Amino acid sequence: MTTYDSATAPDWLRLWRLLEQSSQSAHFLLQVFSSPAAALMADGAAWRAAGVAPQKVRRLELWRQGKDPELQREMDEGVAADIAWSEAAGQRLLTLDDADYPRFLREIADPPPLLFLRGNGDLTDFPQVALVGSRQPSVNGREDAVVLAAELASSGLVITSGLARGIDAAAHAGCLRAGGKTIAVLGAGVDQVYPRENSRLQAAILERDGLLLSEFRPGTPPLPQHFPRRNRIISGLSLGVLVVEAALESGSLITARLAAEQGRMVWALPGSRHHAQSQGCLKLIREGATMVTQSRHILSDLPPMLGLYHEVEAPTPKSKRPRLERQVQLVLEAMGQECRHADWLIAATGQPAAAVLSALSVLEMEGLVVAVPGGYERLPLPLQRA
Repeated sequence: MTTYDSATAPDWLRLWRLLEQSSQSAHFLLQVFSSPAAALMADGAAWRAAGVAPQKVRRLELWRQGKDPELQREMDEGVAADIAWSEAAGQRLLTLDDADYPRFLREIADPPPLLFLRGNGDLTDFPQVALVGSRQPSVNGREDAVVLAAELASSGLVITSGLARGIDAAAHAGCLRAGGKTIAVLGAGVDQVYPRENSRLQAAILERDGLLLSEFRPGTPPLPQHFPRRNRIISGLSLGVLVVEAALESGSLITARLAAEQGRMVWALPGSRHHAQSQGCLKLIREGATMVTQSRHILSDLPPMLGLYHEVEAPTPKSKRPRLERQVQLVLEAMGQECRHADWLIAATGQPAAAVLSALSVLEMEGLVVAVPGGYERLPLPLQRA
């Protein structure tokens, strides 16, 4: 079932395509014109006066004059494809005009004009905490992310992150292991798989009633400039952001800064001053972020903010350790605490390659192992929350 206004959705989608998915340009126009339809009826001079870049003004002029067949096809067939996508089961389009647009996200300075959702779209209304951090974390950092995400999910919070390798992937996996719900905010279309190593994790998020969300149209590839933009969505959806590990140049610090600007809580997990991946967290703590070492520290900060959700009950997690088939358990035990390549596991267990690869797939979807460069690493079981 769709939730957008079928009368206005095509205008939003046309504007989004003409502006090449520029949120800033869309907001320039929406400050001047009453609706996307009014903006599309304006001429190039009005767009220039609103602050829209010349390249995008030219696209408007070419489209209105019908002088560019390729652009015309994009606007006609592309918009029709976007609408058809949004009408498929489990997929939704939301615009700033929609009543279902996430209320926390609507409050930020630059809310995405459009959101494409795949999965359980109702999760945007539940209390969320974002976990972010390094793409190349230490073993301890990855374990911390898994445990903290599992504990917070077991407390009824939705875990939000960006599905990047490293801390993001560990946070999603830890949440799923605890039976919780998680939202992955992508720097590409929600039909794209990136990074490839997280393909099974991405599938598991959908299979377990989670959500993939993006401001980018389906089919949009993951480009470097997309990821800083998606950070404002991660923080904007959440009550607060926890940075688990981050170097000084980490994009996670951008998310933390945006969270502070949006009036959200910022927490940071401390680490050794000798560890490069701890420097970003130590910097955040010096600048005023709340230092935490346990999930209960975060939970103690949330009651005043949770009052904003007085009409919403968080999804109830089903916290249990998965019961594994013997063959899968054999592969898990063979891994030990080292990074193991699939070929090593095939030799160590004496099992057929297909059986080992199938077992690794099961273990990854259960949040018990994670794919890393060079093989697979075992993740810890979540600790009991104090």
